[in-house]
Amino acid sequence: MNTKLTLRLDDRLIERAKRYSNRSGKSVSQLVSDYFALIETDELIPGTELTPRVRAMIGSLKGATTTEDDYRRHLEEKYR
Repeated sequence: MNTKLTLRLDDRLIERAKRYSNRSGKSVSQLVSDYFALIETDELIPGTELTPRVRAMIGSLKGATTTEDDYRRHLEEKYR
């Protein structure tokens, strides 16, 4: 079963993802799905090794208590 997931990302990152999507022939949704499948199983697909920066992020949000309201406040402060 497929379920919709909304992600909030920087505009530049979204544009880069779309360009990569066009080059790779995969949708952005498929790229995200592939990434989640990769980190879930810890099995590396040849040519998709995790960079040190991405590897350092694994588990970084475990136990996070940030809410959508926190995110909205952050954006309001950032773009004042």
